[in-house]
Amino acid sequence: MTPTLVRNQPAADASAPAVAGTRARDWAEIQERMLAPLYEAVYDRMEVGAATRMLSLGCGSGLAMLVAAARGAHVTGVDSDRERLALARARLLPDADWDDAPAHSPHPARRRARLLEDGRPAPAGADGAPYNLITLFEPIGCAAGDSEELMPTLRSAVPLAVRGAAVVLTGWGPPERCATAAVLRVAARLAESTRPPRTEPGRWRPTLRDDLEDVAARAGLKPDGSGRVSCPFGYADVSSAVRGLLSTGLFDAAVRAAGRSRVEKEVAEALGPYRRQDGTVWMPNVFRYLVCVT
Repeated sequence: MTPTLVRNQPAADASAPAVAGTRARDWAEIQERMLAPLYEAVYDRMEVGAATRMLSLGCGSGLAMLVAAARGAHVTGVDSDRERLALARARLLPDADWDDAPAHSPHPARRRARLLEDGRPAPAGADGAPYNLITLFEPIGCAAGDSEELMPTLRSAVPLAVRGAAVVLTGWGPPERCATAAVLRVAARLAESTRPPRTEPGRWRPTLRDDLEDVAARAGLKPDGSGRVSCPFGYADVSSAVRGLLSTGLFDAAVRAAGRSRVEKEVAEALGPYRRQDGTVWMPNVFRYLVCVT
């Protein structure tokens, strides 16, 4: 799957507070697919197929699950964001209730997908079969406190996997290899006007070299290989780029500090060097993944 330039529906009023669900939909319609090359590279590395029983932590609106299910994998998704999860349900389980197995879904891939509403990991199936792959595609190490938030979920998920199962953690590559880092620094600068310290949860920070290894060590996982993947962010115009980037949550602290209108304005200005003559926006990025074993 290759990255595409995405044009979202225009906002009614960019200066108005985002209505419930708008950011989740911006994520699903604009931003989520930017990570598709990462999903594909991990699935190639792990040989995801019919024998795979995958638990997707932080599954978002379900694109990574759909890609895995299309390869024949049986996938279970968990996420604490109810709005993103509702979109994943519409994408993956259009004919099933939350607590029902999607056996009657007409799409073969969808019959192999399951979503957990309460956000807590559970066994792979009714028979209690263990998972043999756990993935976490929400990048680690780009926001203060993100590893602290994910540790309880990760630690509760590992016992549900077969001994020796693979756990894949992902994160941003070196800031100097990620054009988007220059735009994300706007979030850090604007958030500086708030009273909480720089470690305020959710505030962007540059990725550190050993972020993924640190999380693996704390979760009792043994690293067993890693890789880097090119994930350029491509947008049809600046407006779509701003909405997609703000949907990541990495600008939340800046919005609280300076207001959404100012954040949108300064992000749009920061995108100037990446705007091409036809008005599209293109930012090369590198993402990293770490393969661990339980």
